[in-house]
Amino acid sequence: MRMTDQNPIVRLDDVSFSYAQAGEKDAPRALDHVSLSVGAGEFVGVIGPSGAGKSTLAAALSGAIPHHYRGELYGAVYVDGKDTCDVTLTDISQVVGSVLQDIDAQMVASVVEDELLFGLENFGVPHDQIEARLSGALETVGIADLRDREIATLSGGQKQKVSIAAILAMRPRVLVLDEPTAALDPASSRLVFDTLCTVREQGITVIVIEQKVALLSRYCDRILVMDHGRIVLSGTPRQVFGHARELRELGVDSPRMARVHNSLVEKGLLPPGEPCLTVSEAESLVEGLVRPHLAGGAQAGPVADAQRDAAFRASSPHAAVPRPHAEGAEPVVRVEGVGFAYPGSGAAVEDLNMAVYPGEVVGVVGQNGAGKTTLTKLLNGLLKPAVGQVLVSGLDTRHVPTSRIAAHCATLFQNPDCQLCKNTVLDEVAFGLELQGVDADEARRRAHKVIERFGLPEGESPFSLSRGQRQMVALASVVVVEPDVVLLDEPTSGLDYRECMTVMRTVSEMADAGCAVIMVCHDMEVVSDFAERVVVMADGRILGRGPTAQEFADEPLMRRAYVEAPQVTRLSQALARDLSPEYAGISQVSGIVDLTGELVSRG
Repeated sequence: MRMTDQNPIVRLDDVSFSYAQAGEKDAPRALDHVSLSVGAGEFVGVIGPSGAGKSTLAAALSGAIPHHYRGELYGAVYVDGKDTCDVTLTDISQVVGSVLQDIDAQMVASVVEDELLFGLENFGVPHDQIEARLSGALETVGIADLRDREIATLSGGQKQKVSIAAILAMRPRVLVLDEPTAALDPASSRLVFDTLCTVREQGITVIVIEQKVALLSRYCDRILVMDHGRIVLSGTPRQVFGHARELRELGVDSPRMARVHNSLVEKGLLPPGEPCLTVSEAESLVEGLVRPHLAGGAQAGPVADAQRDAAFRASSPHAAVPRPHAEGAEPVVRVEGVGFAYPGSGAAVEDLNMAVYPGEVVGVVGQNGAGKTTLTKLLNGLLKPAVGQVLVSGLDTRHVPTSRIAAHCATLFQNPDCQLCKNTVLDEVAFGLELQGVDADEARRRAHKVIERFGLPEGESPFSLSRGQRQMVALASVVVVEPDVVLLDEPTSGLDYRECMTVMRTVSEMADAGCAVIMVCHDMEVVSDFAERVVVMADGRILGRGPTAQEFADEPLMRRAYVEAPQVTRLSQALARDLSPEYAGISQVSGIVDLTGELVSRG
């Protein structure tokens, strides 16, 4: 860990802040007596449930509080030894660079080079230094080849790198990032964190707010856990993720491998201690527990391929049982030989074939730019296939209006703000029913029932809510219309763990009621936990489709699609290969833990 408490680059002394308006009393504190020191070159992760104060902390560190956001501020924030109340925002921004959660809102130019030039020229960097700074920043984040590209043509991961490069060109000493990988696939997320790792090797302090706890555990020196405006836990990743019970109570996720360790402790198979964080560590841990109890003991060799494959086909009793789709039902979605190209560009997707049945949850996975969102737009009729056929509830999307398709196929967009338009949550959730001709009173009655189930404030404006709550409002407006098919484009993006579980439990309940769910998702753990089948895409094509555990276990397929299989899948593969074929096909932490307990007790 790199930290110099004697001379920190950032320090908060008993800081409290509330977004109080003039004359407002008793406003809740977004920050509540926060004290913190961060040393030069340290890599700090910040986690916590929605509303914990994470983004407010970022705003205080960047000087947006007090210079942009108004409210009641107590205590002091020091950046490079200077109180942020005593210097200008321009002075602070020369030390602290920030990357917002909404990258598109941060971009000011249309071309990558111009995006970097904007800050350099506005801060009066001498012209003879600009080229070196610009090219150096692009090379640091690995996008020198994108210098002349239009930003609108870039993937989400590439845009994130441009935003980081634009900040690095200013040569800050501290980099603060708010949910930098929320909309990115696993490969792009790792690239962003690899970039941050490179940056900190140059002595830059990195403070990153992030929900992807496995990434934080791999890269960070220290993790802060926030709740209700306070820092409630602080320590190394192993120290923090060893607090399994406290994190669960807060609604904060833990890396799956830490869950394996902590569950084995709870089962009495391990003494308490700091958890493992990687698949290789977990494999060694489980092997150490189980191998002495197997026939042949510690000398037992790798499991034979035929034995392991037979076990996978038979399916371990500890493997999750897929939800069966309706017996004898016809597919509610058919995609047959579909191709589509955007005007002025190459083919977006080609030769797409798939069928989805009532009651299924199907995950669509692949890197940014694989064609997943284009597929969803073909399914809901926003795009019409150039070749082939898309049938939704028997409707050919080429020949019926989108409004008619929408009565059967509802879409939850990645950005909830794209589908919110009413002044209150109640009006928003009832709106879809009213469009279908439902009486206004009946629509509001049904909307009230769904809103109550989600715990949303029905009288408030959707736009006054947090991003996670806005996502829940958008989902409620989908649930209430009871569609045949629901399309989810990154339904858990930007949500905390508790909100994610609420969304996915709702999705499962919709499937139980007979709705077909097609879910584009970059969180492979969520896909593994909730999808019975996956469709794997790359370069506008479907490379594979089948049962989730089976597809994730296909290592060559995962490599071709630039997808990293979930940690539990990789652990079960390793244990099935090297320890016992009974681990084959397990995709849940509970399955690993229960089987480990059985194998130990058998000996």
